[in-house]
Amino acid sequence: MSVLFVTGTGTEIGKTVTTAAIAAAALARGRSVAVLKPAQTGVTAHEPGDVAEVERLAGPVTGVELARYPEPLAPATAALRAGLPPVGPQDIAEAAAKLAASHDLVLVEGAGGLLVRFDADGHTLADAARLAGAPVLVVAQAGLGTLNTTALTALALRSYGLDSPGVVIGSWPTEPDLASRCNLADLPDAAGAPLLGLVPEGSAGLAPHAFRTAAPDWLAPALGGSGAFRIPV
Repeated sequence: MSVLFVTGTGTEIGKTVTTAAIAAAALARGRSVAVLKPAQTGVTAHEPGDVAEVERLAGPVTGVELARYPEPLAPATAALRAGLPPVGPQDIAEAAAKLAASHDLVLVEGAGGLLVRFDADGHTLADAARLAGAPVLVVAQAGLGTLNTTALTALALRSYGLDSPGVVIGSWPTEPDLASRCNLADLPDAAGAPLLGLVPEGSAGLAPHAFRTAAPDWLAPALGGSGAFRIPV
């Protein structure tokens, strides 16, 4: 896949660190990587956003933001309140295609969940992925409640006719509770797709060199992992 969209089952669940891990694994294989953030919210003009965080952790990627809105809201609402133009699905698909022409892998990181509104017409990341003809990776939480939100996201993907390579747990706890351990077996059924990664909690706090060295082992080969990825039993 030359273009991969990355969405979450909600917000603050590890989309950015998962994007960074996939980018680091690709860079380790000698692939060129671009990271596209269609709408960065909750960050002012001079603050580092998600793209900068991916660059810090993963290494030399081409980072692109299409729009930035200062308030931490859904893109459509943040754009309206800031008096700035929204980002439409066509803008996202065209930017991804342009980057794909000069990079081996383009990662498109969404904002919040799959159906968060990007404009007043109700367009979402799913609309952009459909225009781009690209698969959508789902980043999910580890613990209680994740089966429902993952199943709902998978249902929405199917309703848009979108493929998903699988699910990554964006913050796998050091000491997983019973629900988290059971979810390792149940998430693939909820998603209708395999579990392709476990990003350890606190990974963003690693030194960049340590992050880049470890990241390929957190991912299955389908996401460019090293082959050392194992689901705990």
